[in-house]
Amino acid sequence: MLNMEQNIVRYGDLIPCKTAFIDAHTPGSNQKENFTIIGGGVSESVDQHVHIAQPIGFNIGAAGQPPRCKNSLHSHRTAEVFFVAKGRWRFFWGRWGDAGEVVLEEGDIFNIPTGIFRGFENIGTDYGMIMAVLGGDDAGGGVVWAPQVITDAADHGLVLAETGKLIDTKKGEKLREGVKPMPLLTDEELKKFPEPSVKDVLPNYVARYWDLMALSKDAPAHVIGEGALLQDKPGFDIDFLSRDSISSDPYTHEHPEVLMGMKGHWRLTMGDFSTTIANGDTVLVPQGVERSLTPAMTGECSIYRVRGNSDPASLTQGFVGGHS
Repeated sequence: MLNMEQNIVRYGDLIPCKTAFIDAHTPGSNQKENFTIIGGGVSESVDQHVHIAQPIGFNIGAAGQPPRCKNSLHSHRTAEVFFVAKGRWRFFWGRWGDAGEVVLEEGDIFNIPTGIFRGFENIGTDYGMIMAVLGGDDAGGGVVWAPQVITDAADHGLVLAETGKLIDTKKGEKLREGVKPMPLLTDEELKKFPEPSVKDVLPNYVARYWDLMALSKDAPAHVIGEGALLQDKPGFDIDFLSRDSISSDPYTHEHPEVLMGMKGHWRLTMGDFSTTIANGDTVLVPQGVERSLTPAMTGECSIYRVRGNSDPASLTQGFVGGHS
């Protein structure tokens, strides 16, 4: 019998890693917390806790940061999608982070084009949280850092090995014999990373919460996927549901489905099992299992639904200049 309790990760039960990446000691970035919720994630630290290790074709994670804390410039080889669960966030991109930027409010979603350096900063007044969907079971093979991130980190005691694991020299750790530091990208390699403007990115890769609320009035809003509002084929589909988007009729799906609460409370029922989903909660529903999803209370309610599909994890479709 399916034990659904092990497939639920509550916001209040999330276990952070404060040393997940190479900028963990760098001033301005040293207070960020990273969470691996479903899948192996992309952490460079052996200290990263994984809540649900089951591979489902994509990864679910999160980043939590206090005000004015930044996540350093990096890139991925597969999709990286964020939506704001709590707070107000500035996303910026480019080799030096000055090619463009956008501010996202709670519920807004950003399908960041693969192959560009990107970073983000909590510009709110309280601790903020962004939820992430990463393409592929191995999340594209890890993180590609802008060269200055690696050199800055070395000044504060962290070295990234060519194996993708962190070495903390402040703790007396050293590279194993035969293992070299991660090489910096060359000038020729850096030329392959595009510098799109806001006009290039904003219309095709950002969806706003209140627009999605309007679009989901009578049916789920198809946000990311083939033929979606943000058209792409990243290896998963993302829908946005509000109060009148879905009936109470049971349904099934042929791929794993992840439900990520945004506003209000939702009731998930699967046979004799029933639970509520609130903001920041994440639930993995296995493929082929009959379930129903309905609002649990009156008032504003919304939820993101991520589904696997048969497409491989890939570069952003239609984006010219993606790095591979």
